Amino acid sequence: MQIDWDVEIPMDDGSVVRADVFRPAGEGRHPVLMSYGPYAKGLPFQDGYPVQWHSLVAAHPEILKGSSGRYANWETADPERWVPLGYICIRVDSRGAGRSPGVIDPFSPREAKDFHDCIEWAASQPWSNGKIGLAGVSYYAATQWMVAATRPAHLAAICPFEGFSDYYRDACRHGGILSTFMKVWYPQQVENVQHGLGTRGRINPNTGVPISGPAELGDEEMRANRVDISALHLRSERITDSYYDGRRADLAAIEVPVLSCGNWGGHGLHLRGNVEGYLGAGSAQKWLELHGLEHWTEFYTDYGVALQKRFFDHFLKGEDNGWDREPPLKLQIRHADKFVERAEHEWPLARTEWTRLYLDAGQQALQPAPASTASHAAFDGMKGTVSFSTAPFEHDVEMTGPLAATLHIASTASDADLFVTVRAFAPDGKEHLVVGAVDPRAPLAQGWLRASHRKLDPQASRPYRPVHAHDTIEPLTPGSVYEVQVEIWPLCFVFPKGYRLVLTVGSSDFEHDLPGPHPQIYGKEMRGCSVLLHDHEGDRTAERFAGQTTLYTGGPYASSLLLPVIPAAR
Repeated sequence: MQIDWDVEIPMDDGSVVRADVFRPAGEGRHPVLMSYGPYAKGLPFQDGYPVQWHSLVAAHPEILKGSSGRYANWETADPERWVPLGYICIRVDSRGAGRSPGVIDPFSPREAKDFHDCIEWAASQPWSNGKIGLAGVSYYAATQWMVAATRPAHLAAICPFEGFSDYYRDACRHGGILSTFMKVWYPQQVENVQHGLGTRGRINPNTGVPISGPAELGDEEMRANRVDISALHLRSERITDSYYDGRRADLAAIEVPVLSCGNWGGHGLHLRGNVEGYLGAGSAQKWLELHGLEHWTEFYTDYGVALQKRFFDHFLKGEDNGWDREPPLKLQIRHADKFVERAEHEWPLARTEWTRLYLDAGQQALQPAPASTASHAAFDGMKGTVSFSTAPFEHDVEMTGPLAATLHIASTASDADLFVTVRAFAPDGKEHLVVGAVDPRAPLAQGWLRASHRKLDPQASRPYRPVHAHDTIEPLTPGSVYEVQVEIWPLCFVFPKGYRLVLTVGSSDFEHDLPGPHPQIYGKEMRGCSVLLHDHEGDRTAERFAGQTTLYTGGPYASSLLLPVIPAAR
């Protein structure tokens, strides 16, 4: 393997970004797999994320089959596995991060333009066959949607692996409620590898040079070279606020083949983006794959590598390997104790039996028919819940697809944040939690809505997937009852006979009731939502939200949950 370190790629404004190029030794032209992002190309996986690395290789030792792991980086392709397959792997430090100078501004139009120019640069190199594919997880997936919409001439295919496609709805504000993930993520994963740290930062063990050099900048200059992402998110509540201009992918403009790989447990960051990216992409050839396990795992396993290899071999090497005849959907169906792979042809599944269950506050039940008389349940507007349960299922029931809740609510305050959680309980009364993308004990599905953001986008909305406009804020009149639609991110679970589905509606993030100690990330306990929380005091002020929220059911208040029931195969 030939490695070219710190190759400078010129940008249109006279700046440069730096890349590491891993390519087959000797002459020849090869297809390129590129990633572009801020996590520092010189930071090995095992050094930057040791807990995740050691659990990954312990559970999936095939990851080190044929690889020393020394060049493996967080959420990017391992060149020791891909270069022998005839690919060039290029990792680019995005502007302002790692070895690239400039200002860090995540998911900005400037980043998309830089990424576009990197793609075109790679296509013009003597070792390139002119076909560029994009591979990577999370940040390295989200930027794929953005740059593909700019239509680089030599972009041949993208595989966004667990990455959002709508910056506002998927990542920043869920139903209008501010997610604080990026507030804690930014200093932990971006600022700590910002360009200019020089010798104050880490050293690349493969080259002996600082991963955040060569410049040595002072603290004031460092602060000036990064946007204040937390402040920008806090003051930008509406999707029409100027901060979001150019930061949401124009999915319809994407033309290249797409393999969108999502995680059923990706609540609060990526799952919605992979599904909506697949649906919205203008590409004539596109596929959706949905799996489970941890956020980074399947990208590196033999399953994930083989999946990506077939896709890229077909579109970057021109191999007639049958990929173009693959069904559009490959789903890993979640059972209580396993996943079972199944091919499908559309989303939502055409044979879905849309099943509406009605909330009954008097019985705390989910029932096939609405109660004839009205009842209500009240909970604290800052931290309270109420739950509704089905009867035990009389046979196994599969639910796969999007969900939606119709709720009738009132508040004594001028606004209300609603947190909707779909849960499973076994016959012994214990909650069946699943391995989520970033929490080891997560519920089945989640949805969110700020009541003042209840206005729908009628053109984009469907009965099973309400889409909110987020272009206006409409406060509540205290005491008045409002009907609101809540989008719940997709679910996949086969409820065993005897299990119950429970719907919890509350005013704060879900927490399971298991005893501690609980695993931590970024210094926060993982209680079911990991760090994908909505706990910013400036966004959820007592002046706006403190009070009592009341949920009305029955009679004139047909509060309900729409479920995607899949009939058993005959």
